[in-house]
Amino acid sequence: VDKDALDAQVKERKYQEAAEKAQHEKFAHDMKKNDKLMCLLEERQKNEIKDMNRALIEFHKNFQKPETRREFDLNDPQGLKKDRPARVSDSDPRCTISGMQKFMGEDLNYDERMKFQKEQIREWSLQQQKDWKNALAHQKLADDLYDKFRIELDRKIMEEQRKEEESRRVVCTATKDFNRIQAAELDHKNELEKAQKIKDDMDEITFLLRGDLLSENPDQAIGPLGKHHVLVDRWKGMNQEQLMAIRQFQKEQALENLRLREQERQRDAEWDRWRLQTARAQLLWERQQQRQNREQRRDLDFVNAELSQQQKAKNIFLKEEEYSNIPTEEFYAQFNTTTR
Repeated sequence: VDKDALDAQVKERKYQEAAEKAQHEKFAHDMKKNDKLMCLLEERQKNEIKDMNRALIEFHKNFQKPETRREFDLNDPQGLKKDRPARVSDSDPRCTISGMQKFMGEDLNYDERMKFQKEQIREWSLQQQKDWKNALAHQKLADDLYDKFRIELDRKIMEEQRKEEESRRVVCTATKDFNRIQAAELDHKNELEKAQKIKDDMDEITFLLRGDLLSENPDQAIGPLGKHHVLVDRWKGMNQEQLMAIRQFQKEQALENLRLREQERQRDAEWDRWRLQTARAQLLWERQQQRQNREQRRDLDFVNAELSQQQKAKNIFLKEEEYSNIPTEEFYAQFNTTTR
């Protein structure tokens, strides 16, 4: 067994496992960072919605008070306390025809009353137009700020994706280069070891062929006491059974060598299969990451489309309220019901 080759394979396998573990940890860190970014963006969006609702309530409270409505005198809870008698004097302007307190020809303040009513209607119209223009300006400013925020958010997300793809590409390139260098060094080392082994085998074969063992030199069995004395450890005379035993042992050695070579070939095939499976798993993982990125982008586009639809619906309701006589509370109740 080639222990050095096995140790080199074990060392290379440990290095690859460490590299894969580091790469998995980096991918996990990137996924956690992306999840944290999405959570921050969702929290920011919720805060913006709360700020918009708070601003809308403040606008209702400051610019659309119940006292400024034309029909407030009909719904005034303090109306009875503020009310006066039906008629104070004959020239009381509150005495209308339906009150049976003042009849045709007795209305001396008709011109002033009509002039005052027209002036009051004109003031109401101007105030309503001013409020409408202010609301449109605030809404346009909010829409512009929201569009800028969405554009900046999309740009940051695209930048993060680009950086992630660039880092993944750099890691893949470095891994491929390292594997190529390792394979080249391993091939060169194997070639050197093979050449050295062939040289050692040839030297050994040459030494054995030229030596007394295989040449069966009979002089090497002569002992120091003369030819009649034979050294047992150098004697070459063997019987047929001993020769057959040696041949059988050589056959077993040849079979053992074949078995070892077959095991080595199977181990190499298993190692190649494992590397192919690892590369295939890496490719599948990268495809899954790309699929997840596409799904995240599709979800983000869907959310943007829903926000755009809600904004369009809100603008349509605002335009309808401009040309209708719906009270403000009923209008916002319908708008909130529709947007929900």
